[in-house]
Order: sequence, then C-alpha cells, then structure tokens
Amino acid sequence: MFTLQPLPYAYDALAPVISEQTLHVHHDKHHATYVKTLNELLEKAGKTPDSLEQVIRDAAKTGEAKLFNNAAQAWNHSFFWAAMSPEKQTPTGELHAAIGQAFGDLAGLRKAFVEEGAGHFGSGWVWLAAQDGGALAVRSTHDADDTVPRPGLTPLIVCDVWEHAYYLDHQNDRKGFLEAWFDALPNWSFAAGQLCAAKGQGEPWRHPPAA
Repeated sequence: MFTLQPLPYAYDALAPVISEQTLHVHHDKHHATYVKTLNELLEKAGKTPDSLEQVIRDAAKTGEAKLFNNAAQAWNHSFFWAAMSPEKQTPTGELHAAIGQAFGDLAGLRKAFVEEGAGHFGSGWVWLAAQDGGALAVRSTHDADDTVPRPGLTPLIVCDVWEHAYYLDHQNDRKGFLEAWFDALPNWSFAAGQLCAAKGQGEPWRHPPAA
C-alpha cells in the first residue's frame, strides 16, 4: 500500500502564494483521494508493486486509464511538494548554466514557463525538464499525464495548474499565480540534483515505495 506522505514544510510555509487553506485542501483531500483510490485499485487487481513509477509505466502500456490517472496524480503531487521550498532560492552552478544555454537567463525561463502554464488549455501541469545529457525544455501535460512514462526525460520542477491548486488564492488568474509561484517557490537545489541525475550523476527523485 502506498501512503500519503506528509508535506516537507508547514501548511502555512508557502503563503502568500499558496495559502494554508489551499494546502490543507490540496494535500489532505485531493492528493489523499488519489492515494486512497490507487490503493483500492491495486488491491482489487491483486497487485502488490513496490514502485509507483512501475505502476505508472505499466498502466500506460496496458491502457488502464483509471489506474494510470490515480497513480500518476499521486506521483505528480508528491513531486510537486518536493519541488517547492519555503525559502526563496536562486539557480547556481550547472543548473544556472543550463538555464542560460536553453533560455538566455532566468527571466527567459520564467517567461517560457509562465506562458506555457497560462496557455495550457484545461487542467494539467507545467514542467521544467531535462533530456538525457542535460538540455532543458519547458513542457505542459494534460490532466494526470506526467513525465514518468517517457524515457530520456527527467523533471526538474513542476507547477500544478489544476484549478484546485490556485483558485482559493488567485481565483481565475492562473498567469498571476504562475508568476508569483516562479518568483518565490521553486526548489532550485532540488532541481539541481535532478539535473545531475539527467546527466548520469546520481539517481533522480523517486516516490517513496509501498509499505
């Protein structure tokens, strides 16, 4: 059984961009429901996997849409919490250099990230990801879709653009939410570790295994 992991910071730690109320609703209700449904589906199917990543890959291959959606959303949310920091950070070192190479500078990345997320039609996620070798790209995915089934692509940071992620705090201003989020919350230290993994220098983040 997979468990709902606690947030790596206090519920009020990301305010004012993400309020305490939003984090309680988002983590304790939305994320928790995905984990609960995932476990129910696995139990019904008699499956006892250790790796959530493998559940996602297998469900994508077999076309088990409900299992994929709940497994991927459980993974996406856990990654989202890890990809944020209450302390404002700045990219340094190899990550700073890779951002410059791909986007010119951090302002260029901000523009690309915000435009991709704000322009995404419907629910989904906006990612900064690295290809094998370290080349960076901004991409968005629909609904529960994520980067796990795609070999050669390592996510560095992600922002949730489902309405429940921002509506209580920003109403329908998704662009304003993304701008405020990018300026204050990305965990660039975490992203740097993910970039190293994309270059074959260490392992990328994995979801905690089933208990």
